[in-house]
Amino acid sequence: MADVVANGVRFHVQRLVPKDVIPRTTVVFVHGLIIDNLSSFYYTLAGPVMDAGAEAFLYDLRGHGRSERPATGYAPDDSVADLAALLDVCGIDHPVYILGNSYGAVVAARMAMTHPERVAGVILVEGHYATVGGSSWEEDMANTLTAAAMRLERDELPEQAFKLSQRKFVKFLRTSDSLLNGTSIVTDLACARSIEADELRTIRCPVLAVYGGSSELIGAVDILRANVPDVTVEVYPGLAHTILAEATDSLRASAVNWLGDRWVERSEIALPLFAVG
Repeated sequence: MADVVANGVRFHVQRLVPKDVIPRTTVVFVHGLIIDNLSSFYYTLAGPVMDAGAEAFLYDLRGHGRSERPATGYAPDDSVADLAALLDVCGIDHPVYILGNSYGAVVAARMAMTHPERVAGVILVEGHYATVGGSSWEEDMANTLTAAAMRLERDELPEQAFKLSQRKFVKFLRTSDSLLNGTSIVTDLACARSIEADELRTIRCPVLAVYGGSSELIGAVDILRANVPDVTVEVYPGLAHTILAEATDSLRASAVNWLGDRWVERSEIALPLFAVG
């Protein structure tokens, strides 16, 4: 566990490195919003990725988990700037793979578009883009966050939780309250611009996109297939926006196998191995 200051913010970072071997590459994990943090990957995908021979790089987004919670800077472009700065500060100057879940997938896609030289490939789990489903999801997310912020501001949920003696839940609610009502995150996300189809066409690295067949974001699948040059799509029937939690084993296998195939391809073109920075 380590604290790293990047882009003017203190981030909580975890780096898992294979023992006794030079790591093949680095896989960066980017989690979702509000209730999420790096632990959702730490206990699911990071270990298997490390066992496959890569460094697993995990961090809490600004305002989340154990990272600092500044008052502003919660738009997707800010998250991309944070990630680029983290890689710089941590000495990671080789192309990385990025695995993002939900909002983390948006950050991963934007990183691939704006910093192509730094991204070897991305895994997008339930990412939202400028599709019919994606646009409505963004509106629903903004409305949900606003409603949650208002309820927390009035202390309705914490009071209910105290009555149920759910102290751990109360701590979670207070943390969420601090993020939703003490920062610009709701406004920043409500004003954020969706990724358009012509922007997706600029992604030149390999992409694995994973969606639930019952997800409100399933419309993104056709958009990605039509616009991303090198994309592999997997759809999990019967699942919605909870793939990481409800299909952990399947996602783990898909991610590790896809990454392993990419590493083999890169080694065939004599890409040099490197040590961890």
